[in-house]
Amino acid sequence: MTVPPPPIDRLSGLLERFPVRAELSFTGTLCGVQSFTPPPGMGYLHLLRRGTLDVTHPPRQAVPLRLHLSAPALLFYPRAIAHHFHNPPIEGADFTCAQLWFEGGPAHPLVRTLPGAIVLSLDEVEGLGASLELLFAETARVRCGHRLLADRLFEVVLIQTLRWLLDHPREAGVPPGLVTGLSDPRLARAIVAMHDAPGEPWSVEQLAVVAGMSRTGFTSQFRQLVGQTPADYLSDWRIGLAQTGLARGSSIKQLASELGYANPSALSRAFAAKTGHSPREWLRGSLPPAPPAH
Repeated sequence: MTVPPPPIDRLSGLLERFPVRAELSFTGTLCGVQSFTPPPGMGYLHLLRRGTLDVTHPPRQAVPLRLHLSAPALLFYPRAIAHHFHNPPIEGADFTCAQLWFEGGPAHPLVRTLPGAIVLSLDEVEGLGASLELLFAETARVRCGHRLLADRLFEVVLIQTLRWLLDHPREAGVPPGLVTGLSDPRLARAIVAMHDAPGEPWSVEQLAVVAGMSRTGFTSQFRQLVGQTPADYLSDWRIGLAQTGLARGSSIKQLASELGYANPSALSRAFAAKTGHSPREWLRGSLPPAPPAH
């Protein structure tokens, strides 16, 4: 009898290295037209508690021009996409909203792979009910520490939403990339191994063994679901970590050692090949806005 491999945590390593911070931005009733124009590196998580809502987006945003919500729903913008709420002028719609700050901004792995806008029914995400009950109770009235607690609860809601997306990428319309790769139980083991030990000299053969697949089958499945080769994915992951490390003040020498490069020059060459800029140029001109401090 074959014993199935133990389950793995597909999210913790990712979010520990590329955090997302939530900040309560609004709770209450919105009437008329409300516009949201987030800066680079910021997204939104809107919770429609009751009422109806029409949402419009400017053209060429890679999202539908118009959305209509008629039941309690979650509206998730992983990246900075302008959107406008059109609410009935009298009844309005009851919302709780949070700004989301993705470390690394547009380079955050989830920002790169998720659709621009995701709409889910509030009763669609398993286990979300208890978190929403706590969140709505906390935002219903001002109490000591309510904003900090609401921020943390929004982050819980976000993690539960990401869990659901990992298990239902097709229903959410997620294109090939990190999320679809993590949705495959075998590929997920290889991807998590790269996430947890980016400095290891991973070969395709080693990753295939971790996934429990043949080299050919692993390479083909990885390219189909992730949209790139395992080597390209590992390179992107390492460069993303280098970017966050630079933003936190780490040196190229330190990062080269941690990420499996022979020397700082090798990391600098790989960095420039991926980003089009040297580490110094990128650090000087490409940093996203800082997230709120907690």
